[in-house]
Amino acid sequence: MFHIFQYQPLRLITQNSLSSMCLKLMLSRPVAFAQIWKSWLSSHSLLGKKNIILMGPPGAGKTTTGRIVGQKLDCPVIDIDDDVLETTWNMSVSEKLQDVGYEEFLEEEGKALLKFSASGSVISLSGSNPMHAAGMQHIKKNGIVVYLDVPTTVIMRRLKSKQMDRIVGLSPGISLKDILQFRKQFYKRWFDIRVLCGGDVAAEVVAEKVLDAVKRYQDSELETFISTRSSSTARSTEEDSHKLYFSDVVIQGLALDGGLFVPERGLPKFTAEEWQGLIEATYIERAQVILEKCIHPADIPASKLAEIIETAYGENFSCSKVAPVRHLAGNQFLLELFHGPTASFKDFALQLMPHLFAYCIPRSCNYLILVATSGDTGSAVLDGFSRLRDADKQRIALVNFFPEDGVSPIQKSQMIGCQKENAWSVGVKSDFDFCQTAIKQIFTNSDFTGFLTVEYGTALAAANSINWARLLPQIVYHASAYLDLIHQGIISFGSPVDICIPTGNFGNMLAAFYAKMMGIPIRKCICASNENNVLTEFIRTGVYDLRGRKLISSFSPAVDILKSSNLERYLHLIGNEDGQLVTQLFNQLENQGHFQLQKDLLGKLQQDLVAGWCSDEDCLAAIHSVYSTTGYILDTHTAVAKVVADRLQDRTCPIIISSTAHYSKFAPAILRALRIAEINQNPLSQLHLLSSYSALPPIHWGLLETLKKTGNGDHQVCAADISVLMSHIETLIQNHFMKVF
Repeated sequence: MFHIFQYQPLRLITQNSLSSMCLKLMLSRPVAFAQIWKSWLSSHSLLGKKNIILMGPPGAGKTTTGRIVGQKLDCPVIDIDDDVLETTWNMSVSEKLQDVGYEEFLEEEGKALLKFSASGSVISLSGSNPMHAAGMQHIKKNGIVVYLDVPTTVIMRRLKSKQMDRIVGLSPGISLKDILQFRKQFYKRWFDIRVLCGGDVAAEVVAEKVLDAVKRYQDSELETFISTRSSSTARSTEEDSHKLYFSDVVIQGLALDGGLFVPERGLPKFTAEEWQGLIEATYIERAQVILEKCIHPADIPASKLAEIIETAYGENFSCSKVAPVRHLAGNQFLLELFHGPTASFKDFALQLMPHLFAYCIPRSCNYLILVATSGDTGSAVLDGFSRLRDADKQRIALVNFFPEDGVSPIQKSQMIGCQKENAWSVGVKSDFDFCQTAIKQIFTNSDFTGFLTVEYGTALAAANSINWARLLPQIVYHASAYLDLIHQGIISFGSPVDICIPTGNFGNMLAAFYAKMMGIPIRKCICASNENNVLTEFIRTGVYDLRGRKLISSFSPAVDILKSSNLERYLHLIGNEDGQLVTQLFNQLENQGHFQLQKDLLGKLQQDLVAGWCSDEDCLAAIHSVYSTTGYILDTHTAVAKVVADRLQDRTCPIIISSTAHYSKFAPAILRALRIAEINQNPLSQLHLLSSYSALPPIHWGLLETLKKTGNGDHQVCAADISVLMSHIETLIQNHFMKVF
């Protein structure tokens, strides 16, 4: 068997003589001693007996990077091609490939890997090693596999310049690009850490990235979460036992002090080269790269995260691009976020979040998810949690509260129709703000939550955008939209864009701002409100004032919101993470119905955000105008954003308008905008009428099927009383979990 162990001559020295040598060096040359000691500690704390295993396609720079990493860690460096395969075979790799052929070569290569072992080393794999499962399982047992992820176009350019002739699998009729694409599935299967390597990044820079990535992998302590309402003094005195990680905040949802969770050290930043490396990537590949950097592998390993993302976005979206960007007119582009199973942008988070949640929760407890919705969240969360495995559905249930008379008829039909054996919808005789506030109060009612845990072994969790796992996936599509504009040749990287979003609870807007913080060149985030324009007035004046305001029912019900929950996260960010300030502001809002930002904070806010609002009449007029000129039908929320974008954009750069829902969900308003005189009240008939227009985009497939199967169905309705909601929750727990167990 081929063994390589770290050379450690100090083992030959007795403990006493070693101590004596160290003491002499420390006294005579303290600086040299400090440098040697620091280097020794760095190498041994980072590696120990583990290996760093570099994996990637031919031309990724594994060998050169491995040598630099080995030098920095002062440890052995092993190149599998040169030091193992050619030594074992006594011939070059290209000669072996020519001698035995493609399939036999892979088997022989795998056998050599199975006989190899090392400790405390940096190992550079061959490009084809990951294609042999048994060999990779063997070598991974004692190592951290680092995937050097280089764009395919860069690899092809490098290989062409080097005139490499030993690419395993290359033959007439099979292109190099096909081989590289085929191999990605194997690289994704085995890696623990991904390091993005752009086209012109020096090997020294890649080596530093590898070391940083390994340090991150081994230290999850750096990626903790805090509440928006916790003070810096309280955080500095917290014991380690109180630290919260990604899996904790996914489960807990809302902080115990009523605040929202945010990463203590902020979100990761991508370099321009790293973003450019994703231009050719698919949506799923972009999501994997971005979310890997935001979710520590100690919470969800990269391979499991990739599996979850594939499940969420693979077959559940009707468009292969998942979130395509379509040119509308002039410098305006639509980000179509309605190709998921329930026809709204909420599907992006809620096809993913249930699987994250199921992975993170302990197996010893049942969980009831509480959701408040102003429309689109309800059907999306019901659909998402209904796609869990049967075993997970037995321990995870969901109740969706929505304003009984505050959503569109099709939205209501959809929420009722999406009910499953572990998921229910409850109409509340009030508005969305009551539903959302009630859920927050239930979460912070320790007597009630404690009772549920003791009596029924059931904990409560949240799936609204107050849950960090709901917000995180939304960052991906804002970043992806920018990359798509580059891919389409509209802009080059670094060119600014504006983004306009119909805004209610501020989650979608916050996700765009987070994308900007991570390195996407977004210039202005434009908030578009309907006649419930509290948020617009706040952005313009710094005064958040609910006094005397009543919710107005509109044609864009998803933004019929007066209290924007995720605004708290944004104010925490621009307020230098001052939890005391955030607590003061939102306590004042709760108790007095208003608060006002200080002048300096308002200045920061207005550097990032601009806002406008749109009446129902202008909304319908925009739908009619766009359809008349382009043949494209906007939904009512997208129309609100279109009107505001027309008013506020300065036309010096492209503007991406978030199309947050499919127009099919708001058929009565759309038919009215198209000036149809008589409108049948049956939702299914309305969709059939719309389909006769042969407009773009076509009628949503999932929505049509849901309405065909379910009709109106049954659901529970309750009074606007928190005690009544709590009673419903207890009854649902009894009916579901007690039957299961």
